[in-house]
Amino acid sequence: MTVADKGMEVGLRAMRAVAGLPVLDRTGLREPAERALFQITKNGFSAAGTAGRTFARAQRAGRPVRQRTGERTDLFDLTPTDEQQMVAEALRDFAGSRLRPVAQAADAACAPPESLAGEAAELGLAVLGVPEELGGAMSERSSVTGVLAAEALAHGDMGLAVSLLAPAGVATALAAFGDATQQATYLPAFTSDAPTPAAVAILERGALFDPFELTTTARRAGGGWTLRGEKALVPLAGTADLLVVAAATEDGPALFVVETSSRGVEYQAEPGMGVRAAATGVVALRDVPLPDDALLARGAEYAQAVTRSRLGWCALAAGCAMAVLDHVIPYVNERRAFGEPISHRQAVAFAVADMAIEIEGMRLTTYRGASLLDRGDDAAHATAIARRLCADKGMAVGSSGVQLLGGHGYVKEYPVERWYRDLRATAVMEGAVMV
Repeated sequence: MTVADKGMEVGLRAMRAVAGLPVLDRTGLREPAERALFQITKNGFSAAGTAGRTFARAQRAGRPVRQRTGERTDLFDLTPTDEQQMVAEALRDFAGSRLRPVAQAADAACAPPESLAGEAAELGLAVLGVPEELGGAMSERSSVTGVLAAEALAHGDMGLAVSLLAPAGVATALAAFGDATQQATYLPAFTSDAPTPAAVAILERGALFDPFELTTTARRAGGGWTLRGEKALVPLAGTADLLVVAAATEDGPALFVVETSSRGVEYQAEPGMGVRAAATGVVALRDVPLPDDALLARGAEYAQAVTRSRLGWCALAAGCAMAVLDHVIPYVNERRAFGEPISHRQAVAFAVADMAIEIEGMRLTTYRGASLLDRGDDAAHATAIARRLCADKGMAVGSSGVQLLGGHGYVKEYPVERWYRDLRATAVMEGAVMV
């Protein structure tokens, strides 16, 4: 944001605080205050990133560095390695101790706490997909590790998990598809102690969105590109310094690296029904000029990026659904009706059992898709199955959780209603994260 935009944001917060004061009713100033607040908020899009991080272009000769493909084996074994288990446990503890306590407030504020990204960086979350030679955490490509990380974080809160995984998704895309210059220019911003806010922007407004039929366009202009269109529900839209944007070209859909300080990049807050803590917004691209080397991926690499993103959302859904189950089981065991726990009722016991079965199916299909990616195989079919299952069964688990808690499932005092709203996102979202 520009200095003026930051000033407007501060002023807006102040106006909102003032608008909530009872003294306005006593003094007859309620209506003028609300009119002023409306005038400030109706202006719509604001310039994005003009006062954020700038990236010095670094020329590096030679070939880009990639993580190695996992060892091939004929055995079908999805048992996590010791290292993967350690990562998952560390992030599960972090989710329980740091995400869960602040989740309700972050959902109401439609923004994550400012300190959270730095705390997550200490666990190496942003560099799981970056090769060790470039300052990353792993030399071998492991979408399974990314899936386990997303699942663990979503068990704490899905919206906050998206806010933390969005920069990691951009770092993964740069490591997987970027050339040597792109890696040298942008990856240092993610391997530092405070990773830069960033996100993968693929989704567009409209029903039945298809990531291979984009309305955002990238056209050749001079020695570079001109980007035009809008992206919806982009995490961290108002604070991101870097975006990986999907756009249609003459040769098909492609991904482009876009610095938000570029001329023509604007944003508008767009809180959704769920994952509100991810601070989602619309990013408008108004004839944004890009250099020729802004092109990151196209063709098979673009298709792989979509697959990686969908697996990320499957993992998020599985983790959030598990949170619902873990909350419901003690509730139905402790809640008594007619002199006994309601879990003794056959309908309740069967509903809980069905939730557990569906979650296991969600997890296994997601792990299978990720393991195929790690082997270098085509994971599109397996991912399509996983996404369909996670979208449908995730919503069913959330709905059952609300139903089993009765009136408690419908109020914000209990987290199940938030988890239900978050799980609805799985069937809608594209991009944003990548494993």
